Amino acid sequence: MRAAVLRAGEIVVRDDVPDPRPGFGQVLVAVKACGICGSDLHFVRHGATMLALGGQMEGTPDFGRQPPDLTRDVFMGHEFSGEVLESGPDTVGPEPGSIVTSIPVMLSAAGLQDLVYSNDLPAGYAERMLLSAPLLQVVPNGLDPRHAALTEPMAVGVHAVNRSGAGPADGALVLGSGPVGLAVIAALRLAGVEPIVATDFSATRRGLALTMGAHEVVDPRSEPAFDAWARVGGSRPLVVFDAVGVPGIIDDVLRRAPTRSRVVVVGVCMEPDRITPFFGIAKELNVQFVLGYEPDEFAGTLRSIAEGELDVAPLITDEVGLDGVPGAFRQLEDPEGHGKILVVP
Repeated sequence: MRAAVLRAGEIVVRDDVPDPRPGFGQVLVAVKACGICGSDLHFVRHGATMLALGGQMEGTPDFGRQPPDLTRDVFMGHEFSGEVLESGPDTVGPEPGSIVTSIPVMLSAAGLQDLVYSNDLPAGYAERMLLSAPLLQVVPNGLDPRHAALTEPMAVGVHAVNRSGAGPADGALVLGSGPVGLAVIAALRLAGVEPIVATDFSATRRGLALTMGAHEVVDPRSEPAFDAWARVGGSRPLVVFDAVGVPGIIDDVLRRAPTRSRVVVVGVCMEPDRITPFFGIAKELNVQFVLGYEPDEFAGTLRSIAEGELDVAPLITDEVGLDGVPGAFRQLEDPEGHGKILVVP
């Protein structure tokens, strides 16, 4: 079968990937749609750094995950939906023809195997892939599979908002309106947070931020983010979301945020950074780092999309086949060009 893979820092399309066969506990699906994630763009550029930093970390649970070998082809694509083709031996799965999505991991006797970056398991940038039957979520209400594919990135925003504790009594300032920032904005709107002020240098992204629920958008070159918050938010308790992920942002937030604000870091910075603890101590700021989502948040996000509470359609600005994946990665380097590009094998 065909699949797009990362090879030596470039995305290439293969025509010779062996057809996957479902084993016990597994279901074979035909990929219907897969979003290109910002983390995939990061991995193409910074994969070696990401793996090195992961190897330095301590204190994380050992689920048996094995990091990919960058000297071999790497399968990617973790924002997917698929149509069930068949279940493995002695496996109870959804009926063939069912549309499903899943958290991007596989259960195995050795632990968890990632469907995010893998040398061995084809993922969403392929014609077909294997999924673990116990983790499947059947897509409800006749939801468009293209929209169901955005469950994963939207769940990231839901998790960030849940961890922040933000609710109707709070306002929010979202720094950066890329894919993660837009998911946070949508989740904030769903949680009843008001006002939501969003910033980005890109006019395209500012427009999407308004569509996804921001009440005010600003270009930080024209108006500093915290000046905009002071103008719009008044004295409401503030939750600041850093969805930029570049050095210097966190320290600037600590310097400028109002006393007792909550700061949630959801943007992934790939470089060492420095902060001034005095700013946070003097103002009793609460700083929270977040990543990913819980299984119940993933399922709840799918329900919210299916019920129309989260409208993801405006985020999709283009679709490509497998042959278009390398070009789509290049296009997404320009923040003015697109929101979310879907791969439709």
